[in-house]
Amino acid sequence: MDTLLGMRTFLTVVNTGSFTAAADRLGVSKALASKYLNQLEQRLGVRLLNRTTRHLSLTEVGQVYYTRCQPLLEAIDELEAAIQDRHAFPRGHLTLTAPQTFGERSLAPVIAAFLEQYPQVTVALQLTDRFVNLLEEGVDVGVRIGELADSRLVARRLATIRMATYAAPRYLERHGTPVHPRELGAHTCVIDTNVDVPTRWLYGIEGESQAVDVQGPFHANSASAVRELAIAGVGIGRSPAYAIADAVRDGRLRVLLQPYETVEYGLYAVYPHRRYLAAKVRAFIEFLAGRFGEPHA
Repeated sequence: MDTLLGMRTFLTVVNTGSFTAAADRLGVSKALASKYLNQLEQRLGVRLLNRTTRHLSLTEVGQVYYTRCQPLLEAIDELEAAIQDRHAFPRGHLTLTAPQTFGERSLAPVIAAFLEQYPQVTVALQLTDRFVNLLEEGVDVGVRIGELADSRLVARRLATIRMATYAAPRYLERHGTPVHPRELGAHTCVIDTNVDVPTRWLYGIEGESQAVDVQGPFHANSASAVRELAIAGVGIGRSPAYAIADAVRDGRLRVLLQPYETVEYGLYAVYPHRRYLAAKVRAFIEFLAGRFGEPHA
């Protein structure tokens, strides 16, 4: 049998947690994935996985094999990329992930332009606000906003994301326009729960970062939903500035308290640590850097 194929099947089964998911990722049937693993175990003369109808677990020797296999296959992938893709025209399938609202409003148009420039590339975009493990879920590039914690990934900073406080003209006509963050306590606010403490908004006041307590009848884990409620006149919202840029341009929303906005987040492209990147990945990261390379609002 092909030992490398068996090793790759074994790693994929462990990383995905099931033969079904591994088969889907490898593009083979579940029966064939099981056959490859059985042949690998027969060749080695050991059992690598304990299998039940509901659960897979590594044996003691399987854990050792898994630990040694992963860097070996990564080295082989790097070598192939170095030989085949380093100077090749970008082609093949690219899997991406990004936060929901940023992906819809800012990233999707960039992907469209990328596909126009590189017609031999296909893209699958996963939009979610949950943390995605790129290594385990087979993602080529992730776009992330905020602090980065996974040291196994390479991160390239693309831009700065700024926060914005805003409201619809109709709301301001009825309730007045706050000119200082402390006045927000007297207003109805629309709360984005994607931050650590949703009802405490941070501003630069008197030279330092200070929290202002806000309240309102609507909470959502979506900057898009907060924006739409604010446009409808429900209250004052606060989100990353990219979420409202078009509504500010056409007058549906007005930006408030801009001199006090000091909260910023990094916009990053992250990808698994490999010395040699496939041409499609390298081209996409450079394309992102070209589009978002200036401070982005």
